[in-house]
Amino acid sequence: MSSSSSDADFLQQWRYVLAPYNLGYKVKLVSQLMYRDFLERLEPYGLTPFHYLVLCCLWEEDGLSTSGIADKLKQLGATLTGVVDRMEERNLVYRERNPDDRRIVHIWLTEEGKRLMHILPPIGAETINKATTGISKAEQEAILQLLDQIIHNFL
Repeated sequence: MSSSSSDADFLQQWRYVLAPYNLGYKVKLVSQLMYRDFLERLEPYGLTPFHYLVLCCLWEEDGLSTSGIADKLKQLGATLTGVVDRMEERNLVYRERNPDDRRIVHIWLTEEGKRLMHILPPIGAETINKATTGISKAEQEAILQLLDQIIHNFL
């Protein structure tokens, strides 16, 4: 019995790195839960949360290159290319090659993509508000700052 007691003691000292107690697991779970909620909210528009992320980048700076969007989102180009393909099929964006450097492709919002700027952010706010119920604005800001620091630690 002392073996199981020492095992329990050993595991207790490492609890902070064990799933489901560790930071990585909890961040992943929060991400999955928020993704699922937002995906359901976007379903009537035929969009995914990743479409929303690309639109957010373009609402801030229309005409970004694919690599510019990928850099902002920390995504690989191949992943982004397929997403932009589907967004183009839905008439949300269009591509235009840079006349000075044909390797660079800029992504521009269509009128439909621009129109969604006034519809989708409040829907995103619903997911954020659900996730942060019972958490003060100051605590929310602190969480964001901590997550930014963790991201910075890995980049």
